[in-house]
Amino acid sequence: MTSDAVKESFTAVRRRRLRQVVRAGAVAAVVSGIPSTVHTLATGGDLLAATRAAGTLIPGRRDRPGAAAGLVAHLFIAAGWTGVLAVARCRGVTRGAVAGLAIAALDLGLAARAYPAVRMLPRAPQLADHLVFGAVAGALLDRPKRTDQGTTSTTSPGCKEL
Repeated sequence: MTSDAVKESFTAVRRRRLRQVVRAGAVAAVVSGIPSTVHTLATGGDLLAATRAAGTLIPGRRDRPGAAAGLVAHLFIAAGWTGVLAVARCRGVTRGAVAGLAIAALDLGLAARAYPAVRMLPRAPQLADHLVFGAVAGALLDRPKRTDQGTTSTTSPGCKEL
């Protein structure tokens, strides 16, 4: 294999890995709000309260909550944490869930002190959201990677998936 071929192969692997990380972050960001949404529906609360609270995390918006700003903040935060989980090789549902709880301690602990809108959110549903985020991201980061031959990285070339 030539040097150029090795570089191309390495680049292809990096692109696939980046797509996997982006996909994991996107899916985890969407489904992680399910626990707090269910809680809010069950208690008759404001469905956009958590989204608006996240909007206050954007610099200059501390006292100006907004749903659009909250969506942007949530996506950036989810992307950042997914990147951290990927770099830390935090893979699998269990490890991801534990990481989600650690992220909750940081996110909710620090943000609740400095941001009143975050402090007013019910803790248990927010904790559950972080747990789900970590578990889903960890599970999706743990998926076998496809090779150019159509097999996965856990199988030999020419063999079917296990």
